[in-house]
Amino acid sequence: MVSGLSFVVRRFQKVILELSCLDLKKFLHPNYPSHPVILVILVMLQFGHEVFFEVAKQLSFSRAAEVLFISQPAISRHIKTLEEHYHVSLFERKGSSILLTEEGRLLFEYLRKAKDLQRQLEFDITTFTNTKAAKGSLIIGASTTVALYVIPKILSAFHQKYPDINLRLVNRNSETILKALLEREIDFGIMEGKNKITSARYIFFLKDEVIPVCSAKSPLAKRKRIEAAELKDIPVALRERGSGTLAAVAEALDKVKIRIGDLNNRIILGGTEALKNFLLSDTCLGFLPLRSVIRQLKTGELVRLSIPGVHITREFYFVQRQGSENDKINNLFIKLALQQYNKKL
Repeated sequence: MVSGLSFVVRRFQKVILELSCLDLKKFLHPNYPSHPVILVILVMLQFGHEVFFEVAKQLSFSRAAEVLFISQPAISRHIKTLEEHYHVSLFERKGSSILLTEEGRLLFEYLRKAKDLQRQLEFDITTFTNTKAAKGSLIIGASTTVALYVIPKILSAFHQKYPDINLRLVNRNSETILKALLEREIDFGIMEGKNKITSARYIFFLKDEVIPVCSAKSPLAKRKRIEAAELKDIPVALRERGSGTLAAVAEALDKVKIRIGDLNNRIILGGTEALKNFLLSDTCLGFLPLRSVIRQLKTGELVRLSIPGVHITREFYFVQRQGSENDKINNLFIKLALQQYNKKL
C-alpha cells in the first residue's frame, strides 16, 4: 500500500508540473472553470502545514510558536496530526533539539515549492486586470548601508504604488544576506560586490563611497590629511567581519600594501550606526559610507580625512537565486528601485 507521504509527493509533482504549464490568462477568464490544480494547492497549504513549515525553518517548537503567535502545545498537536495523517515521523527528537527526518525534509521541500506557487498565483490573479491591485508578499534582505540610507524611500514608494503587497526588510551584513538568499529566507537581496557562485544572479544597482572620518574633537581633525603608513599607529575603529564596508576598506588598503591586520585596531563594532556613534564620542579614525555621515559632516561633528592613494568605492547589486529571474514581484521592486535611485550621490 502506498504511504500517505508518497501520495503527497506524487500529487505535488503533478501540481507543480501542471501549474508551470498553466495559461493563467485563459484559466482566469470568467467562463473558464476553476482549475483543480489551484484547489489542490489551497487544500495542501492548510494551517497544519504552515505550522510544520515554520517549525522546519526554525528547528524549534518554541520559536515557531512565537512566530505564529500560538502556544507550544498547539504547535505539538498540529505536528502530531500531520505525522498521524502521513504515517511517518517528520522530526527526530534529540534531547532539547530537533532535526528533520528524511520524510520531513521531503515534505518541507514540496511545501516550499507550493508556497512559491501560491505567491505567484496570488499575484497573477490580482493583477490580471489591474497591476496596481497586486497582492502578495516580498521579503528583501539588505546590507546595513542600503537598509538604513537607500531602501526606505524605495519601500515607501513601492508601498504607495502597491499597498496590498506585504513588505518585510531584513537588515544583515553582506555575508549573511547571501546565505539567507540561498536558504530561501528572503526573496532577493541587495549587497556589496559579487560572490563567485553559480547559484546567484546579480544586477547592478548603484555605486557608493566609503570615507575615513574622525570626531571634530580628535587630534586628527586638525590635520585632515594623513599618510597611509600612519594607519599602523593611529587608533582605528572597524566594522565586523562579514561587513561589506570592511571588505571595501581591506581591498583599498591592500593597494597601498597595508593589511587589515596591520592596523592599530582598538575596537570592532557591528553596524554602521554603532560605529558612527562610537566615532562621535571617541578620537579614533574610522571608515564609514559617505551616505551615512552627510548630516554629521555638514554640522561639523565629524571631519572627513584624506589618505593619499586610498580611494574606497564599492558597488551594490540586487542578487537573486538562479531560476527566479522571472519572479514578477521581485522585478516590480527592482524596476522601481532602478528608476528612483540609480544615481551617484
